[in-house]
Amino acid sequence: MPPLRARDLSPVLATLLVAGLLSVPSPLLAADDADPAAPKGAAVTVLKAAKSCFANIVEVSGNIIAREETQVRPERMGLKVAEVMVDAGDSVTAGQVLARLALPEGGQISVQAPVGGVISATTAAVGAMAGAKGEALFSIIARGEFDLVGMVPTRDIAKLQVNQTARIKVIGAGEVDGRVRRLSTTVEPNSQLAQVFVGVTTPRRLLVNSSGRAQIRTGQSCGVAVPLTAILYGTAGTVVQVVRRARVETRRVETGLMSAGQVEITSGLQEGDVVVARAGALLREGDPVRAVTASADGK
Repeated sequence: MPPLRARDLSPVLATLLVAGLLSVPSPLLAADDADPAAPKGAAVTVLKAAKSCFANIVEVSGNIIAREETQVRPERMGLKVAEVMVDAGDSVTAGQVLARLALPEGGQISVQAPVGGVISATTAAVGAMAGAKGEALFSIIARGEFDLVGMVPTRDIAKLQVNQTARIKVIGAGEVDGRVRRLSTTVEPNSQLAQVFVGVTTPRRLLVNSSGRAQIRTGQSCGVAVPLTAILYGTAGTVVQVVRRARVETRRVETGLMSAGQVEITSGLQEGDVVVARAGALLREGDPVRAVTASADGK
């Protein structure tokens, strides 16, 4: 049989098409099916909203003061300082001799510490006069106990209770332990701040009036969390951008506590929702996107 020429192909193809033995795909379908993974939107990094726990922390900033300061004076007038045994900053015990005073009629008497603690100040100097009135010879911080005294907003004072533990960072002394010792029962009318006394527990020597900041853990909250970078703040409120069916959805959310770059979401998101890791104004509601899952380090 002689080979078919080009002009002879048309009748043959027509016969096959009529018989249903040959089909010709639509050019549009062929183009779509050629690369089903072809990009259909901008690539965005996403992550899943996951549960996390946040510590509820109240911060108290203030100054270190002596919890109790005892003034030491002789019981009578007209005495002269003959000898001084201690200086400011020294630790003393109850009953320890601090100085000896000369009596006008001759002889000496001893001045003893009524309580153990730290000498915070002294005016005692050999040859100086001493008496029951006027400046004290010695001031003792009783038992070496200090308080951090600061102010907190009224919304936070309700979260605090006596004996709650605290971690205190004191300028020049590092971090020390503490405990809530006393809470004010009133607030200042203008600032609406209340006073808090946090007892400091440390063998270290602290400087009176040095600055400190206490962090008091008042509880814990567990819920859905996302990175701070996933949140947008605007006139419409607080929102995050969620990818659903390859398109951007804008969700209004309520936020709670924040820690280490993570923000608690109290409403508006569910665990497992796919969230744009770095939300931005370039993404609009309904935009098609290609979701790229963030790596373990969040990049």
